[in-house]
Order: sequence, then C-alpha cells, then structure tokens
Amino acid sequence: MEKSKIKEFTAKAFDDISGAMASGLVYIGVRTGLFRAMSGCGPMTLLEVVERSGLTSRYVEEWLNGMVCSGYLCYDPQRKTFELPDEHAFMLASDQTDHFIGGLYYAIPMMLQMAPKIAEVFFNGGGIPFTDYGDEGIEAIDIMNRGMYEHRFADYWLKSLPVVYDQLTNGANVLDFGCGTGRVILMLSSKFPRSRFVGLDTDNASITKAKKHAESIEHIKNVEFLCEDVQQFEPSQKFDLITVCDCVHDLADPINTLRRLRRLLHSSGTMFIVEPKVADRLEDNINSIGALYYGMSVFHCMTQSLADGGLGLGTCMGSARLKELSEDAGFGHFTKLEIKSQTTSFYSIRH
Repeated sequence: MEKSKIKEFTAKAFDDISGAMASGLVYIGVRTGLFRAMSGCGPMTLLEVVERSGLTSRYVEEWLNGMVCSGYLCYDPQRKTFELPDEHAFMLASDQTDHFIGGLYYAIPMMLQMAPKIAEVFFNGGGIPFTDYGDEGIEAIDIMNRGMYEHRFADYWLKSLPVVYDQLTNGANVLDFGCGTGRVILMLSSKFPRSRFVGLDTDNASITKAKKHAESIEHIKNVEFLCEDVQQFEPSQKFDLITVCDCVHDLADPINTLRRLRRLLHSSGTMFIVEPKVADRLEDNINSIGALYYGMSVFHCMTQSLADGGLGLGTCMGSARLKELSEDAGFGHFTKLEIKSQTTSFYSIRH
C-alpha cells in the first residue's frame, strides 16, 4: 500500500464525515430560521443572533461555531462576530425561490433516519414504503421542489412547448400524475384559469395537504385532487397534457403505469416528464450530483419501488431507460427537451 494514498483517502473520509455533520447543522439552520435571521444583517455577535432568532443561546453558539468551521459562515476573531455572506444567503435564506437549496438539506435527515431499516433490507430484500417516511418525507419533498415549480414550471419549462402553452392559455384538460401536495397544479391553475386540472396521487396524506393548500387560495374552481390508483381512475374525458414530475423512477410498475397514462392522454396530447438529470453510464456520473442521487436512490427512491415488489429503477434511471420504458408503453414520440438545468432533465412524450 502507498502511504500517500492512505493519507489522501483519510482526508477525504474526514471531509465526508464532517460534511454529513455540516448538512445536519444546515438542516437546523433552515428549519429554525437561523439563516433567515442572519440574512442581510452583516457581522453579528452571538447575542444579536440569539435576539433576532429568538432561540436558545447555548445551542445557537455551538451551531454558529460549527457553521464557521464548515465554511457556511464567516467569523471575525477580533470582533467575535459571525456573518452569513449574501452569496450564501441567496441559496440558504431564500425560501420558495427557484434558487433555494435548503430543501435538499431538509431531506437528508428524513432519508438517513431510515438507515437502520435500509441496512436490514440489504439482507432481507424488500424496501421501505413512502408512508414510513411520514410527514417529514412529505414536507421535505415539498420544500425541495416548491420554489422551482412555482417560478420555473409555467414561465420557463412549459414555454419550451409553445403548442402546449397555447393550449393551456386557451383552455386545456390537465392531469398531474403523482401530484403530491399539489404545488404544480395550484401554480398552473393560477397561470391558466381557462384550463381544468386534476391532481392524482395514491398517498392520502399528500392529497389531504394538497386540498388544504387549495382551500387557502381564493376563487379556485378549476382544480380537483383525488387519492386514487391510476389504473382505477376513469375520467370523463381524456387529457391534453399529463405532467409527471420526478416520479417515473419511483414506480413499482412503470411500463403498465405509462400504458395507462397513454390511454388517458388525448391522441394529440403531450406528456411532460421531469426527472433527475443523470448520465446513462456510471462512469459519467462520477461527480457530486451523481453521488447525491445514488444516495437518494438507496435511502428513498429505489427502496419505495422495491417495497411494492417493483423494478427499483432508482433515481439514476437515465434518459435511455426512460425512452425504452416509453416505447414499451406504446408511445411513438420521445423528445429530450433543451431546457437548462444543473439537476433536472425534461421530456416530451406523445402518441
């Protein structure tokens, strides 16, 4: 063995371990509002952070120290002040914007809490169903995606499909499959009041939250949320647009699900699919995003499919596999859309 390689790997291992701790501290900062309390305030003393956040001093002190050591905060040892740089606040204290990354940190504890159970299924097979993640799982997914859905979906993503955009403007029939807490549907319904929207999901807790979100918005009449299996779903008319956001890779039976969605899609309709952006080959995913997505796959996405006896496609399914699935489901037109994103890929699929 080469001592230099041992030393190099030891440094990497400690970087990864400390990064895990830093991620936990960032989660605390997002959940408690500490980043928001420091945003735009410049250098702050411990007392100022405590007073502005309303949190317990000793915990805040240790959190500040940890965030300094992790590079998230700046520290002035002469003045003993802590500062959240504006560039960091842009990413961490910008809730519900399209550049907020706090949701990713929020998801980490939600996923890692399942580590003991995940270790068991390595021995015994099977998986962890979505319901086991509870409200934390639902909330984490909502926080991760809400800003992008509300700020990019209609005004950027769908504009890559001008015919679809015009249909929505004039009045279309839309299904959001796997709608979760309903953010896509509620955003689209406000942008396109002439269209009719249905959100479909099998998770009752998510649909309950979606309905509550809808009730909090005045004058919504063009939205319906249903907790129902797509195989039993019998709408009165076919859909001009079906959106499938970040869930094909989670499906237990993706081919039959896509076949059913094809039957629900109007002959001239479009299915708009959003999936994690990954390469088709492992060697092309050897980067930080690839590592993130494979971890998410083990701790959340793949295991849900396997829990239902499914294929376990995993988060890193890739474009080639999605195209193969769509063809097996009977779709004749598959297009990967040229929409810029560091983490997400977009597809248009038609009869």
